[in-house]
Formats: sequence, C-alpha cells, structure tokens
Amino acid sequence: MRPDLKRYLPILTWGRAYNKSALSNDLMAAFIVTIMLIPQSLAYALLAGLPPEAGLYASIVPIMLYAVFGTSRALAVGPVAVVSLMTAAALSNIVEQGTMGYAVAALSLAGLSGIILLAMGLLRLGFVANFLSHPVIAGFITASGIIIAASQLKHILGIDAQGHNLLDLVISLVKHLPEINWITTVIGIIATGFLFWVRKGLKPLLKRLGLGPTLIGIAVKAGPVAVVVLTTLAVWLFGLADQGVKIVGAVPQSLPPLTLPSFSPALLNQLLLPAILISLIGFVESISVAQTLAAKKRQRIDPDQELIGLGAANIGASLTGGFPVTGGFSRSVVNFDAGAETPAAGAFTAIGLAIAALALTPLIFFLPKATLAATIIVAVLSLVDFSILKRSWDYSKADFAAVSATILLTLALGVEAGVSAGVALSILLHLYKSSRPHIAEVGQVPGTEHFRNVLRHDVITDPNVVTLRVDESLYFANARYLEDKIHNRVAHDKAIRHVILQCSAINEIDLSALESLEMINERLREMNVKLHLSEVKGPVMDRLKQAHFLAEMTGRVFLSQYDAVKALGTG
Repeated sequence: MRPDLKRYLPILTWGRAYNKSALSNDLMAAFIVTIMLIPQSLAYALLAGLPPEAGLYASIVPIMLYAVFGTSRALAVGPVAVVSLMTAAALSNIVEQGTMGYAVAALSLAGLSGIILLAMGLLRLGFVANFLSHPVIAGFITASGIIIAASQLKHILGIDAQGHNLLDLVISLVKHLPEINWITTVIGIIATGFLFWVRKGLKPLLKRLGLGPTLIGIAVKAGPVAVVVLTTLAVWLFGLADQGVKIVGAVPQSLPPLTLPSFSPALLNQLLLPAILISLIGFVESISVAQTLAAKKRQRIDPDQELIGLGAANIGASLTGGFPVTGGFSRSVVNFDAGAETPAAGAFTAIGLAIAALALTPLIFFLPKATLAATIIVAVLSLVDFSILKRSWDYSKADFAAVSATILLTLALGVEAGVSAGVALSILLHLYKSSRPHIAEVGQVPGTEHFRNVLRHDVITDPNVVTLRVDESLYFANARYLEDKIHNRVAHDKAIRHVILQCSAINEIDLSALESLEMINERLREMNVKLHLSEVKGPVMDRLKQAHFLAEMTGRVFLSQYDAVKALGTG
C-alpha cells in the first residue's frame, strides 16, 4: 500500500525531507507570490464575470489541495486569464451574469472540470494532452490574449460593451464610445502605463540604484499592489465614484464559504463540453509550465498525478465559492524565481491570501475596476506571440495553416469555437501527416552496410530489387497509401523481381495494415514479384507470427537490410 500512497499523495515524499532551509525559502516565495496574487485574483474574477472575492476564494483551498496531490515543486494553482475567459464565455450562454445562478453555474463548471481531470488521472489518460499540438495551443492563447485585452477596454473607458469574440467586442465598443467616462479612462491609461513600466523599466532603475536582487524582485512584484493602493486612494480622496468611476464596492470580509455546485442534469449537460475544453486547456498550460520549471532542477513531473492534483484543486474550488483553476504561467515562474523549494510555498501563499480575505477586503471598496482591467491587460499581452506564425511558416506550412486557422476562428467565433477547432486541427494534422508517411527508396552506401535514400545519396542499387523504407507505423489511415506507393513503383518496371520493405521505423502494424500487406503480397505475386521484409522489430514480429501473413508471404524475412540485398541481389 505504501508505494500507492506515495504515488497518490506526493506530500508524503517531499514532506518527509522538509527542513528549516526549505521552510525559509518557501515562506519568502509565498510572501512575494501573495503580493502579486491579491490584485491578480480580483482581476481574474472580474474577467470571469464573478464578484472579486471569488478570485481570492479560488486561490486559497485549491492551492492547498494541489500542495497535497500535485507533483510540481513550483507550480502555483489558481485563476488564470485564459480559463477565466473560457468560464465567462461558457456561462454567459447559459445564465445571466451577476445573478446567483451565474455563481452556482461557475461552481458547477469547476466541479465538473475537477471530476473530468480526476477521472483522467485515475485512468492514466495524461497522454491525451499530446493530441494538442504546441503551435495550435500557442495560436489559441495568442488569440485569447487579444480577446481578453479587448474585453477589458470597456473598464478602461468606463463604458458598457459585450461580446465573446473580437468582432462583437469591437462593434460594441464603437457603439458605446460616446458614453466614455474620461476620468475612468485617465485612471485606466495611467495604471496600464505604470504596470508596463514596472515590468520593463523598474528593474533596471533599481539595479542602477544598487538594490539587491531580492529587494528588486519584491519591488517589481509589488507593482500591481502599488497601483491598486494609489488608484484606490485617489478615488476615495477625490470622490471619483460619484463622478461615474466604477468601483469594486463591498467585498465580504471572510474566509472562503462552504458551497455546493448544482446537480441539475440539464445544467451539467450544458456545461459538459465547456468543462472538457477547460480541463484540456488548463491541463496543457499547467503541465507545460510544471515540466519546464521541473527540468531546471532535474525534478520529475508525473502527468497522471498532475491531473489528480488539478482535479482535486477544481473540486475544492467548487466547494469553496470559486471557479475553474489551473497552474498559472506568471505566478509559477515568480514562485520558482523567488526560491520555492516545495509545494508548501503554495500552502503558505494560500494562508497569506486567507489573511487578505479576512483583513484587507474593506480596503478595496474604492478600488476602480479600470485598475483591475489594466492588471489583466498587462498580464495577458505577454501571452500574445505572433512569432509563432513566422516560425511555423518557415518550418511547416501545415502547422502554419493550423495555427492561422486557430487564431482566426478564435478571434472571429470566440474561445470555445477556437479551442474546439484547435483540438480538431491538432488531431486532423496528426492524422494527415501519418496517413501520408515518408516512404523512401533506398540503396547501399558504397563500402558500407548502410542504406540511404536514392534521391539524397550516391548509392548502389540493383535493377531487380527495390527497397522501400517506411518511416511510420502502419495503421488503417496509411495502409492504402503504402499499397498505392508500391503499385506505382512496380507496375511499370518489368525488371523488378523483389520488393523489400525495410521495417526499421515501423513500431506497429494494425489489422487494417496487415490486410493491406496481404493485398500487396497477392498483387506482387500476380506480377511475379516477391515481397520480403527486413529489420522487423521484435514486438511487430510477435504480432505477425499470430497471423497467417508470414506463411503466405512469397518472400522471406531478413534480420538486416544488408543480408536481404546480399541474398537477393544479382550484382
């Protein structure tokens, strides 16, 4: 039982070796991350269409649960921009924003997402994330970043605007532009400019002033807190709320409440597809960050256990007034850079946020929503990366088409359609590439036992023998392609007497491919040509021995390509 407990409860592994040094480093990291998360959590709740306190609630219990079940030492779990936007997009189609039903639907979405992630982890389905190609995910996140930034312009300008795709947002913003509140706009522009300066200009300035790296790190992370304090004071001192500046208002001064999601079959049915998409995107974002940070310290991430950790975090969010969460890029990098050694840093961060929820919420009554919008805009614009278009164009036109389509569909139709298209395109792209495998005709490199592509190398060939190397496993999608390739090569060359399939790159042959090989063997027999195999891998040979193909094959199976050519060649 013990190994199983350690597998499902990683805290039993790192907790046993916990010491004073790790405690000190984790507390410092937690302090820095807490400073950054207070305004960020409030802002992402706003983005999800929920009251600001929901952002704090979603950052407390989930991160504690992840500390128990997760395998990453540095991943910080909580609300993130893309998942918050997907939450708003999913819920706005079902219930009206600002109602009790909306909050319950958010709990239900988190709970459903948690169950999906937990089930995937227990069934060890972490490999599913591999079907989302990195270029497609990069395109989706870039388009989402643009939509998120555009959606926050209404708060910067102090106007009403609706829409979950770029076109609708732009039309709505233009329509309501005459209603602009100039005081709100000034606050929003100053806050946005200040936060950009904090990211780019504050660090070099503090270095020139001779401050140490620790103090510089705290000062840079405290930038959003500073702008929150200053703009809140300005609104309070000058009574700007009475002049149309929209503020956060009253925020409950309490720890996360105990809540229950809805178990209505009708609601859960409506939320199922968004929950699946949010789970997939959240897991891909989380696991990519976790693996990147773990590699820097030569640590190991278990994708299946990560699913369990994220599932527990989302279920925790659904039971404590939150909404869907995942591992965030910016907060995790800050956590890592600040020296976090174990997931306990996340638990300490949760304690800091709990203290903020209890003691600091009255202080944000006059916090302008424009400041939170500025926080979101500055955070998400770092996600926008159009360089993926150039890189994919230079490297693979098929990947470029997939990235471009994902970006355009996300911008035009919204995040749900965009991520659905991204998933579909990733799978179709894989199927397309594997359905047309690279098949090279090879010949012998003079003076060696090596065989290379006749189109790339000066090699020795035999007019009576054709060797084709298939650089892909054979399965239902590409079996017919191989049939056609062999037929086209042999049909018009009367000198050919032997065809050798070099199987060094074939890891599997499914039943459809086996039937194609039988068909190839029969057609070649009718042409008086023998079919041979070389360099067949052990597991593939084991499967072939269970069928009748080898007994009916006109040729032989050779251990190496060199042996085959030596036995069959005439030269």
